[in-house]
Amino acid sequence: MKMSLPRRLYYSLSPKLRLYVRRMYYLPGDVLHKLFRRKSIVPPKGLIFTGSGDYLAVGNKFLEYFIQYAGLMPHHRVLDVGCGIGRMAVPLTGYLHPEAQYGGFDIVRQGIRWCQKNITVAYPNFHFKYVDVTNDLYRLSGRDARQFSFPYTNSEYDVALVISVFTHMVHKEVENYLVEIHRTLHQHGVLFATFFILNDISRSKMKERSFRFDYADENCYLMDPEVKSANVAYDESIIEDLIYRTGFTIRHRLYGTWSGRSESTLDFQDILVLEKLR
Repeated sequence: MKMSLPRRLYYSLSPKLRLYVRRMYYLPGDVLHKLFRRKSIVPPKGLIFTGSGDYLAVGNKFLEYFIQYAGLMPHHRVLDVGCGIGRMAVPLTGYLHPEAQYGGFDIVRQGIRWCQKNITVAYPNFHFKYVDVTNDLYRLSGRDARQFSFPYTNSEYDVALVISVFTHMVHKEVENYLVEIHRTLHQHGVLFATFFILNDISRSKMKERSFRFDYADENCYLMDPEVKSANVAYDESIIEDLIYRTGFTIRHRLYGTWSGRSESTLDFQDILVLEKLR
């Protein structure tokens, strides 16, 4: 079964056009939402470029995961890699203490602008940075993700969140980000990250699905060879090698439903919770 037609059409657009089409599609509903909405920190649907589902419900669900599996505490310093338009940040505003620190960065400027205007204004301990890094799903210019240094100091954070980010990055980019996360985490800090992991079960299950990875690239598999960052999957052994080589160990391994797996799953994407060893 090949990739679905809507997905193929979406990936055929330029990064800027993808964002524009989404904004126009949701514009009527967003106008009504702005006129009649209750006071809440929720961006217009046309601005949301990360993930699907209910914005608040998804964020709240992941907050529960962070507490249960990553041991997140209200006093922790949190780094949100690829923070998007604040889907993980919003629930954290009601959980982290005012003296705790949150740092989020993303390569899509509209998401960072919205977070700064709507989150930082009310929660000054939440800081958002735009970074000029290239990714063919979201932008075609910028610095190389394989050489990008995070704009944070060594050992600055206790917990790092990487939600639906490594699923849009190729091998050398993931490796560099793991190195940078390791650098910015405190000793024994925790990384909560999502992946698309290929093993015997997921490979077998995905054969009859349109959501699949048919194109081999360097140490990874792609959904669309023309837009490499659209969705990226990794053999489990490759991911494990990267994890151990960059100084982490696996604390929890929680498989997802993306491939059609139904037993012992937690969410759509696969989840790895890692601990910094050295």
